[in-house]
Amino acid sequence: MLKTSFHRPAWHVFTSLWLSIFGVIGLGLAHSHVAYAATAIAAPVDAGAGALAGMPDFAGITRRYGAAVVNISVSGMRQVSTTASASSSAGSGSSGSDADQMQLFLRRFQDQFGATGATMQVPVHTLASGFIVSSDGLILTNAHVVADASEVVVKLTDRREFRAKVLGTDPKTDIAVLKIAATHLPTVAIGKPADLQVGQWVLAIGSPYGFENTVTVGVVSAKGRSLPGDSVVPFIQTDAAVNPGNSGGPLFNTQGEVIGINSEIYSHTGAFQGLSFAIPIDLAQRVAQQIVATGHAEHGLLGVAAQEVNQTLADAFGLVKPMGALVTDVSKGSAGAAAGVRVGDIITQVDGKPVELAGDLSSLLTMATPGQHITLQVWRDGKAKQLAAILGDARQAKEAQAGHPSASAPQGQLGMVLRPLLPGERNAVDATSGLLVESVSGLSADAGLQAGDLLLAIDGQPVSTLLQVRSAVGAATKKSLALLIQRDTENIYLPLRLP
Repeated sequence: MLKTSFHRPAWHVFTSLWLSIFGVIGLGLAHSHVAYAATAIAAPVDAGAGALAGMPDFAGITRRYGAAVVNISVSGMRQVSTTASASSSAGSGSSGSDADQMQLFLRRFQDQFGATGATMQVPVHTLASGFIVSSDGLILTNAHVVADASEVVVKLTDRREFRAKVLGTDPKTDIAVLKIAATHLPTVAIGKPADLQVGQWVLAIGSPYGFENTVTVGVVSAKGRSLPGDSVVPFIQTDAAVNPGNSGGPLFNTQGEVIGINSEIYSHTGAFQGLSFAIPIDLAQRVAQQIVATGHAEHGLLGVAAQEVNQTLADAFGLVKPMGALVTDVSKGSAGAAAGVRVGDIITQVDGKPVELAGDLSSLLTMATPGQHITLQVWRDGKAKQLAAILGDARQAKEAQAGHPSASAPQGQLGMVLRPLLPGERNAVDATSGLLVESVSGLSADAGLQAGDLLLAIDGQPVSTLLQVRSAVGAATKKSLALLIQRDTENIYLPLRLP
């Protein structure tokens, strides 16, 4: 059965000469950001040109701004392992085609010869898109495209090629800024995503499968779309054809203004199936400006974990309808803790802006800056309450965590994210103990664990807290663990091989 998933499309050809020689060629979607003076070119093409009256002048947009779209070629090395968690960050950014093939090879080798923890450095060649944001050579593209780069080459439509310098990347929003040594370059105009309406025409330019400056058109399918995973971007959804190699290319409105950066697709196959997603250009600009000024981007941090509110939870908490971000954890010493946010609060507004989905909270905080004062509206004990918070710095918190690994590290090694059940959830699943599995990767995914499972015991020891899980994993003396889980209405055991 084919698996439906989100992809940052990439095209890869994998060749093996023996265990130590691999060649990987990939076409990755690259994200980019731009800002320019807007020039309206929405006048319909005359009937003599064969266009329908009232249709946008797509040919005019392409003639005027197509030269500002560039092809990006990245060469580098990527580490691939039998487990996804051991692969480099680019594995998540390049649709996984090459990593999947190599992981499959290494797993078969491991199964046949009994090796453990097999890893390998793999040469990677990725082709993607980007666009020029200033005439002196500033280019925007996706962070995942250049994550493993040792060399980045930018090719213009006039066939000139330049080695590019990576000024900085922001994996949180998947944005990277490049610089080439050139002047008097063509640039694009920048629009306002807020003015975009669902149903309006849009045009994408990029290099799908290496076919340079390919133009595709479609309509805006939705705005502010939150995607599964750790994405914090309120995506623009379109049905403009986006394929491997398009990533990082611009999405234009009918006035010829860039309103988004083509980024991801939702597909069973890794190729376009009618659902593509673009990063709003205003968010991209903010990040790009910070990267140009300081070499990195800063994001506000509240220090809370939250989940979606479904109808059952809305009824349990007395909400009129399912909305908001239900707080499941508050980090000690965080901005949220200082503001008085509690587990069980439902955040419904940030500075007056509604939080309809949990992803909306992440998006609003990502666009905020460290030290910024914000006002939260939370739903607590059946009524609304206002809280004032001063945001922390997400980058500093990540660096501190890297320097001082938390006690939950064993869970990270096993690739499972767990949390306690809330009272309403315990009633829904008819359970008095256990931990809810929020996401899986690496070893846990290999073992067959799934998001939504309820972890009941490890090696026969019941677990109801994260401390009990860490204790059970730390005390393990065998090469595998026996996980007792509840899935739907059945209890089953899953064997998990330790690293």
